[in-house]
Amino acid sequence: MVLIDSHCHLDRLNYESLHRDPKQVIEQAVQQDVHYMLVVSISLDEYQNMRQSLNDYSNLFFSCGVHPLHVHESKIEVERLRRLGAQERVVALGETGLDYFYSPETREQQIESFIEHLKVSRELEKPVIIHTRDAKKETLELINKYGNPDIGGVLHCFTEDYEMAMQAIDMGYYISASGIITFKSAKKVQQTFAKLPLERLLVETDSPYLAPVPFRGKENQPAYTRQVAEQLAILKGVSYEDIAKVTTENFQKLFGKIE
Repeated sequence: MVLIDSHCHLDRLNYESLHRDPKQVIEQAVQQDVHYMLVVSISLDEYQNMRQSLNDYSNLFFSCGVHPLHVHESKIEVERLRRLGAQERVVALGETGLDYFYSPETREQQIESFIEHLKVSRELEKPVIIHTRDAKKETLELINKYGNPDIGGVLHCFTEDYEMAMQAIDMGYYISASGIITFKSAKKVQQTFAKLPLERLLVETDSPYLAPVPFRGKENQPAYTRQVAEQLAILKGVSYEDIAKVTTENFQKLFGKIE
């Protein structure tokens, strides 16, 4: 079986006391069928540091962008985003998007940054990885206005409602399940994923955050994509093997063939 962790922050794991090095984490993931990982940046500076530390691992892909909770750190550098986003093995722009739950005071900066990511996505013909929280209306409006349905993207670590997910799917986007779908308290999220079309779903860890049951409360890692996939199989009423096959195919449809 082949699983792909479609969203992790491998550079942000605890290598001081929990893990020896990225190689160890990647080997543990492969042992759990997670053969490929998409490593996502939260700022352009962190992207460059991330590439320098992880570039030698051939089963990693990368995305380049500025997280909405980091837009306050500096004005979006569009030329730099375009240049870095065009690099080899960068398969997406982001993560970008809108978060009005944690940072409503930077709303205008978030919108500006999100629009620029969507524009660069069109130019480079690479999909966008979108973080959205408490910003349903504007997220959909902006991807409809500035996004390209032929390129699309993914609403990662999705926790919003079924209606939003289906509107995004209708605009060419995929929806990604994280460890949250294993939480007993996440009944509405579970119900949403149970209804969504499997051919538009991805799996992820968002590690080191949001570790799934039975690791909840501990640091997350790409190996735990397995638990997300197994729970998604239960919610969809299909086999784990089906989830691995279809979500891997979906990843390749969105981000390109695995070489």
